[in-house]
Amino acid sequence: MEFTESYKQTGPCCFSPNARFIAVAVDYRLVIRETLSFKVVQLFSCLDKISYIEWALDSEYILCGLYKKPMIQAWSLTQPEWTCKIDEGPAGIAYARWSPDSRHILTTSDFQLRLTVWSLLNTACVHLQWPKHASKGVSFTRDGKFAAICTRRDCKDYINLLSCQTWEIMGNFAVDTLDLADIEWSPDDSAIVIWDSSLEYKVLIYSPDGRCLFKYQAYESGLGVKSVSWSPCGQFLAVGSYDQMLRVLNHLTWKTFAELMHPYTVRGPCYAAVFKEVDEPLQLDMSELCLSDDFSQGNDDSPEEPFRVRYEVMEVPINLPFQKPPAEKPNPKQGIGILSWSNDSQYICTRNDSMPTILWIWDIRHLELAAILVQKDPIRAAAWDPTCTRLVLCTGSSHLYLWTPSGAYCVHAPLSQFIINDLKWNSDGSCLLLKDKESFCCAAVPLLPESSEYSSDD
Repeated sequence: MEFTESYKQTGPCCFSPNARFIAVAVDYRLVIRETLSFKVVQLFSCLDKISYIEWALDSEYILCGLYKKPMIQAWSLTQPEWTCKIDEGPAGIAYARWSPDSRHILTTSDFQLRLTVWSLLNTACVHLQWPKHASKGVSFTRDGKFAAICTRRDCKDYINLLSCQTWEIMGNFAVDTLDLADIEWSPDDSAIVIWDSSLEYKVLIYSPDGRCLFKYQAYESGLGVKSVSWSPCGQFLAVGSYDQMLRVLNHLTWKTFAELMHPYTVRGPCYAAVFKEVDEPLQLDMSELCLSDDFSQGNDDSPEEPFRVRYEVMEVPINLPFQKPPAEKPNPKQGIGILSWSNDSQYICTRNDSMPTILWIWDIRHLELAAILVQKDPIRAAAWDPTCTRLVLCTGSSHLYLWTPSGAYCVHAPLSQFIINDLKWNSDGSCLLLKDKESFCCAAVPLLPESSEYSSDD
């Protein structure tokens, strides 16, 4: 794995959907670099510090959210002289997103007063009153023809279906939620999943015409749903809950076919490999190294012993470190906070937030635990390779941790004082974007051979 130099950033960084460019926010400047050469191809100056950036799906346009103004500015890579500025005036702007056709921008005003669709082709705009959320509650079909937008009026939640061509409301219907949390179309656009807030365990499956296909409630009288994710193939719906369990529903009957627990102690029989991150001191041969007496007397403080990080395969039973959340504080750190499918829908990785240093990898095809990764530090981010079965995670250290069905291994980032706090994959799986607090770099990732055997060394 090869790493670039580190470059300055003060905010969001992301790859373009076509994988050719990287957009980086540096104060009020938007820097566009080529992914392969890292050469700066465009430099745009905004009117204030950039809080948020998002590429259009065609990778031709990019928007910048200046939420302190509040204002939106959009830029074109092919027409640098073209500019666009969106200002809602006293209503403010809480969030902005692109439509699938890359020619409309949807903004949500402060206090969720209205959602506005702005056209880049003309000066037309469409308003929708009372959106439920600023950044959530909007989902587009895979083909980009329809949008489902959540609104709330008269103390009830509604789903509005809009055409992405005319932006007319094609239909709307009330949903059986107390406080709708979010919404997501299925990958085949045949169903919409809706889930309630954490105070009420409720997952609802609706057809686009408003029929409730299934209502799922695993338990009552407790904190409910924390994370929901469709599998890429659309056949499974994974639901992570505050009771520290992962439940998987099928798309034919919407029944639960797997309930996967995250115990504090793993006992046999267990066919999963348990990889534990350990520090291994480097054995340096000092026999031929001679120092003068003056030098040795002036350096009494010996440096820290050098070491390398690797994975060690552990035997079961094994006790996993966990943190019991305080009962008197809100938003307890427990339940399935990270939930992510592999590109082929065979594996799913989870993190129970009361065990922040543990990553669980499940084999859904065989309904069994495939691996457990035990890290020294809490897991900050985990992401699957979009082209193959390879998982990468970071823990706020100078190392990357990778897992494949063949094993797990660690990679050291050879940059001075660079701490990896976040990571993102390029859409073609060839490159990783790694973020520190005030800098970023990229790592070129080699193609994964069909029969890969990795060591756990750096």
